[in-house]
Amino acid sequence: MRFMMLMIPKGYEKAAADAMPDATAVEAMMEYNKALQQAGVLLALDGLPPPSMGARVSVSKGARTVTDGPFVETKETLGGYWMIRVGSKQEAIDWALRCPASEQDEYVIELRQVQELSDFPPEVQRAAATLPDVQRPPATRGKEGGR
Repeated sequence: MRFMMLMIPKGYEKAAADAMPDATAVEAMMEYNKALQQAGVLLALDGLPPPSMGARVSVSKGARTVTDGPFVETKETLGGYWMIRVGSKQEAIDWALRCPASEQDEYVIELRQVQELSDFPPEVQRAAATLPDVQRPPATRGKEGGR
């Protein structure tokens, strides 16, 4: 099972474009990331800059609108994510509970299971057949044919 662990740091929605994390916090997070990697569950991870650096494309009744960050109506926002492969939801929760935090930190880690193509009915799987890479597990993509 793949899970995304979504880091939602409190106050990040209002962070300045040049906001940088504390070096001590980064060191602790790198130790956590190393533990995920050494356990063989880490598939990917990335940090995200504050929303003030981003943009949103909204669609309403076919009309598209682009809004540059920051986004006034946002109450919380993603600071980063981990993609992990574990045996159960409980194992994903256990990893989220191990994420380092100081007494000053406030955040939420939202866990969301990633839907695999095999989770869908056959007609949906056939509709997705136009993009063959979607049908293989991420670890095997691009490894055949000398690529």
